[in-house]
Amino acid sequence: MRLLQLSLCACLGTLPLTFAHGHQVPVAANADWATRHMAEEHHIAEFDAGSFFNLHDYDSSGSWTADDIRKTYGLKDESTKDIPESKKAEVVAKVLELFDRDRSGTITYAEYTIGHARGQELPDFGLGPGHHGDAEYEYEIHHFEKYHDENTREEDLVHPEDIAHFKMHDQLEEEAAKQERLDRMSIVDANIPQKFRKSG
Repeated sequence: MRLLQLSLCACLGTLPLTFAHGHQVPVAANADWATRHMAEEHHIAEFDAGSFFNLHDYDSSGSWTADDIRKTYGLKDESTKDIPESKKAEVVAKVLELFDRDRSGTITYAEYTIGHARGQELPDFGLGPGHHGDAEYEYEIHHFEKYHDENTREEDLVHPEDIAHFKMHDQLEEEAAKQERLDRMSIVDANIPQKFRKSG
């Protein structure tokens, strides 16, 4: 157990990340997109290219696919549903053009970190900070931490974002309860096509 603790401490000690969980990280007005993304989406103030890459290598494959790039830029988030597919494809193409040295259609850890060391940065396409957490995470870091704290009572949650968030929870609970009722039924009449039902 002691060896595991020491190994974990050694690994964590090598990660050049500074977390500021629960607090918005101040960002300079001239900060690049990745710095703003890390501050706003992850509450991380200091990081290196390798840490950024690994955090956004969602399947730990050692490379970013077009899907990883879309997710990092928040292009899979509900908030970007009105952005044309052509613009989303343009984002992916530009990032691949900058970092995909062997033109494989993916960006490896080496390609990204070497590109970054040569001064290449992820471009700001003007599409926001890149929301890629689930609804709970996004609500927590973009609303609750900003306007509420651990002393907030339920009756204080009156902002439109609070109301929408808890309405979503109510809908999910209703759907789960409905599914549970259906699961207990031996035959679900609504699932039987009309042509197989007895009329009359």
